[in-house]
Amino acid sequence: MSDAESGDDAGAHESRVVVLDLLPNGRPDDDRPAHRKPPLAYALGESQFLLRELTLAEDADVSIGDRVDPDGEGIESAREVAYEDLSNAARSELEYAVEEAIDRDETRFVEFYNDAQPITLRLHQLNLLPGIGKKLRNSILDERKREPFDGFDDLEERVAGLHGSREILAERLTEELRDDDLKYRIFVGRDPNEG
Repeated sequence: MSDAESGDDAGAHESRVVVLDLLPNGRPDDDRPAHRKPPLAYALGESQFLLRELTLAEDADVSIGDRVDPDGEGIESAREVAYEDLSNAARSELEYAVEEAIDRDETRFVEFYNDAQPITLRLHQLNLLPGIGKKLRNSILDERKREPFDGFDDLEERVAGLHGSREILAERLTEELRDDDLKYRIFVGRDPNEG
């Protein structure tokens, strides 16, 4: 059983999560009578991008798109869940939440382009990004040696052929959320404050 299935966060903590969907009448697959089901929300962590199911207090003032503390007022408990556990509405909202998180913390994500390292002798972290082959990877590496990138616009201006650098990161991050079997993870489950 994975940590996501058991609800054990194994020490992972998100100080803020973005609410993806609300289930005021609880999970549809919960066999308890409706009046006994607690209201729930599905959320995405902003630092480690872990998916959460939040059990809400009856009087919780939470809306889709809100950024909340998973240990804060109106939230009775939080547990990590897998992508498959999300409601359809939460899955639909996920891509937008990922894009907004990248925009909100542009410096962190541009630093990925500045700091990405080889994983093995033949594979570089940059090659894990959709559409980044050997030629683009080498262009990014050459340009960052000259001077670190200071934003997505700077990155795209200086690296010929690189377009949609934000979207590329969003696509990779979303792939990491959807696929538990990926061998390498860049963003999901990793604390951005650790090296």
